[in-house]
Amino acid sequence: MATKLRLGPLPKQETVKMTISLPVELKANLERYAAMHSQVYGEQVDAAALAPHMLAWFLKNDRGFRQRSE
Repeated sequence: MATKLRLGPLPKQETVKMTISLPVELKANLERYAAMHSQVYGEQVDAAALAPHMLAWFLKNDRGFRQRSE
């Protein structure tokens, strides 16, 4: 039985390009997560496609950010 991940299947959405620099270890972890996500949900995805969804999830669940944004 496959373990579900907090970041479920990725929705389709409009995007805008943004360039960022990541520490080597973070990039490696994102790539491992992408491989696991692909295996769990059966759809090939790379780290660059996951990053926006992870950031959106983080912002949505950050109580301090939500409180100051309302």
